[in-house]
Amino acid sequence: MSGHSKWSTIKRKKAKVDAERGKIFTKLIKEIVVAAREGGGDPESNHRLRAAVMNARENNMPTANIDKAIKRGTGELPGVSYESCTFEGYAPGGVALLVESLTDNRNRISAEVRHLFTKFGGHLGEPNSVSYLFEKKGVIVIDSTMASEDQVLEIALENGAEDVRTEESIFEVLCPPGAFESLRETFKKAEIAVQLAEVSLYPKTTVKLDRDKAVKVLKLVNALEDNDDVQSVSANFDIPDDILKSIENEL
Repeated sequence: MSGHSKWSTIKRKKAKVDAERGKIFTKLIKEIVVAAREGGGDPESNHRLRAAVMNARENNMPTANIDKAIKRGTGELPGVSYESCTFEGYAPGGVALLVESLTDNRNRISAEVRHLFTKFGGHLGEPNSVSYLFEKKGVIVIDSTMASEDQVLEIALENGAEDVRTEESIFEVLCPPGAFESLRETFKKAEIAVQLAEVSLYPKTTVKLDRDKAVKVLKLVNALEDNDDVQSVSANFDIPDDILKSIENEL
């Protein structure tokens, strides 16, 4: 299982506090605005918008906020124009990082991302220097207390999943992006709660980290994810569970 998926589930629990919810809403609103601008305001015909709206609802964003974001994207309401920027580089230990952002100021986010990489011992690379190490996949993470392995396997394999990986108390279901929405909906109908559900860049290979490198890498990832213009950080690290648990309170 990807160490980043395990770390994401921990961050998801932390993100439930009110102080973090504001940051989550900001990122979700940007994604809705851009999705609506590029593909129209109808979630039924705009797959990217539908996924963004579902994520917003799962994070308890009020419907009024979602509707306003869609209207800003379609031009029915005034709003800021965002553009996509992607940054590629390496963290300590040779971990590949791919940073995706939506920003209203390309120069600002470029300077901020470069500063963070330098501050935490990493370095930026050229375009396409690490993107080949990732592929887009739907990722659904389920706590093993929510369902049996047989239940998860049956639903996954009957609804287009490519693989189900088990590690300690977690099932990780991988699927093509096109199967993601129906698979997530099937788990929901089966009343199986998920810890994490997203279409993201999944690493083809991983780099295993010791405790010292894990702390350094996660501090960089945290700093990047805390930036309001950064939408996601994909990484190919693999951190053993015992190390991840031991450093959780240090980050």
